[in-house]
Amino acid sequence: MRKPPNNKDLPPEPTDPSEDTGQPRTEQSISTTLANNRGVMETVFAQCTDLRVMTWTYGPDLAYSAFSVYFDTLTKSSPAYYVKDTLQNLVSHELGPVSELTVQDVSRFFEQNGIASPNAELLADISAAVAAVLDGKVVLFFDGWSKALAYSAFDVEQRQASEPITEPTVQGPHVSFIESLERNIGVIRSLLKSPHLKFERFISGEHVQRTVSYGYLEGVVQQDVLNEFKKRMNGIGKEEIVEVSYLEEWIGESLYSPFPQVRYTERPDTVIAALLEGKIIAIVNGSPSVLICPGSFIEFFTNSEDYYYRSIFASLIRILRMSAFVIALMLPSTYIALSTFHSELIPTVLLLAILNTREGIPFPALVEALIMEFFFELLREAGIRLPRPIGSAVSIVGALVIGQAAIQSQIASPVMVIVVALTGIASFALPHYNLAIALRILRFPLMFLAATFGGLGIMVGIILIYLHLATLRSLGVPYLSSLAPLDIGRLRDVVIVLPRLLLHSPRSRHMYRKSPGRKKTS
Repeated sequence: MRKPPNNKDLPPEPTDPSEDTGQPRTEQSISTTLANNRGVMETVFAQCTDLRVMTWTYGPDLAYSAFSVYFDTLTKSSPAYYVKDTLQNLVSHELGPVSELTVQDVSRFFEQNGIASPNAELLADISAAVAAVLDGKVVLFFDGWSKALAYSAFDVEQRQASEPITEPTVQGPHVSFIESLERNIGVIRSLLKSPHLKFERFISGEHVQRTVSYGYLEGVVQQDVLNEFKKRMNGIGKEEIVEVSYLEEWIGESLYSPFPQVRYTERPDTVIAALLEGKIIAIVNGSPSVLICPGSFIEFFTNSEDYYYRSIFASLIRILRMSAFVIALMLPSTYIALSTFHSELIPTVLLLAILNTREGIPFPALVEALIMEFFFELLREAGIRLPRPIGSAVSIVGALVIGQAAIQSQIASPVMVIVVALTGIASFALPHYNLAIALRILRFPLMFLAATFGGLGIMVGIILIYLHLATLRSLGVPYLSSLAPLDIGRLRDVVIVLPRLLLHSPRSRHMYRKSPGRKKTS
């Protein structure tokens, strides 16, 4: 539930000496005097030009007064016109029309029966009323009653569901999450109809008060992992969470590791598959991405579409991605080491071709690679930040123009341009963008090691990276799960994607083969 604002932010409530409710009152309780409540609300929301306070009367001869308060930028158009209709709908089954109601009838009805409507609630203090107004609700105060009614009228324009932007879909559902927390959870529940699917939520921040929700599949998720996740979430209460990626710093074990320890997705089918594997998901209201944790190294080479294709094609794609990882990480440093220290390992014809293209280049291989990598990264960022219709055109044309100009001016050799281009293409082949960012960071230390120590430097760099991966954990789970520690059972879905039948348990496989009407295959 929403945490009310800090009481010290509320001004002291005016008191009425003639008022006698028969119960002790506190500074944040709702007054029975309408003017006092209105003064407090107008003071709290002072200088808020979109605040609306509407006074209206009801009862016999319009003898009773009330007022409603709301933000017209958060609510449906002109909610004041149907305030009386809403009140009538809440009490119509027990009491008469609004024109015959008294404040005693209203207070007695709601305090004895409560509120059955899911869109309304009964408030007992000013801080809860302030929180309700900020949530886009209309709050009704009645003269002579120390409670208030609040009903939901939230209406802010939202983006319609469309195809995922960061994860283009070739085969599979063409729908993505949007910036609404409730609709995202609804999409997940509509696809995973299990009573074991649990969602918990809390409010983060003193100003943004953003709703954060996390979900898991009870009985599938590891309890120790879930306990560790909840323990880390407990420290976020006062942090201003604007986007779901803000949560990564609390979940990750190593804040300075270049490797991502959580995954992000905009696709509901990816979230469903993660929940079935025992993962925990986190959603923040206002963010279209869903965080999946704990993350492991192998999962960043997978995609939910891998299981929509035949196993032989999906296995080929997995091998291509892992090859792209090696190329994006090691190709520039390998070229520097071979051309600088180990030219005897290059075939003679190829070596002569490389030497011929490098004739007249004034820079060593390291400086040449750094210059080309710098321009390539600059073009990549320019293509991302520019508007989509011209971003791709600028990046492609810029790469061609700069590459050709660099070769003609003898700043870089054609071989180096090819090496840098292949490195960039390989990084684009990885399905998760945050893993490609890690390779962009690690590529430069390997280039310096290769220029200093040759192949020995590359080997030392790879060993250090492996040691870091072997010691890295995500929510207590080893980052190299299924590889270190070795899990033979899970290796069948790491590089080679086996058919769905072989991924089942032995008992399920036996029942499937013995099913009526199925011929036994050799």
